[in-house]
Amino acid sequence: MKVKGVIDSLNFSSSDLEALFVNDDYSIETVKSVGVFEPTRWKEAFNSSLTRNIIEAKILHTSTGLELPIKRHSRSQTKQILEFAGLHGYNEKSKLLSVLLKELWSDIQDEVITRLDIAIDFKGKIPNKVIKELCKSRTPFKWINSTYLKTESEKKKNYQVNILLYPKHKKENLDYELERLEFSFGSGYFRGAYKIKELAKIYKKIAKTIKRFTGLEVVIKQL
Repeated sequence: MKVKGVIDSLNFSSSDLEALFVNDDYSIETVKSVGVFEPTRWKEAFNSSLTRNIIEAKILHTSTGLELPIKRHSRSQTKQILEFAGLHGYNEKSKLLSVLLKELWSDIQDEVITRLDIAIDFKGKIPNKVIKELCKSRTPFKWINSTYLKTESEKKKNYQVNILLYPKHKKENLDYELERLEFSFGSGYFRGAYKIKELAKIYKKIAKTIKRFTGLEVVIKQL
């Protein structure tokens, strides 16, 4: 079965990330650093908590009203990570994120990819044969409206491949049924070996991994 995959999230790291945002179209708000700790602001912006391994956290504000997280983790203290989450939604924010990414594209070619989420949307239900194939190697775990597929050994964190499925139409308030199968490839999968300019190589690697889990032939739409 051949399906289309799209990039829904892209995270990359840089040693000089803030240099990309020095003009009047952007401002950066510090919420966690030496002498600064504003976890409520982070929660308001991203609906998530500031975990202990995040040693520095900032919010990038754009002139179009976007808020993007900038993080520095304890395991990689010389690098900042910028997150583009929700690139392929059915809303105005996704459109604005895509425009911003295109504006930055030529300047971030040498930055290192730390996470890439591939989404596969199905009108109606995800085929049962796909779910059965996934369950051969992973155990489903339901949380609210999402189903996570976990290996026997992993707990909350998996820095290689996370898999989940959920009703996208409920999240986006769509008037038709749409289910999403999402693969989140983390830093352990890439091992710091791929830059933005090498995305074409990653597509082939990821397509093989998704086929191994699901049997699906995935054609990933390029950014």
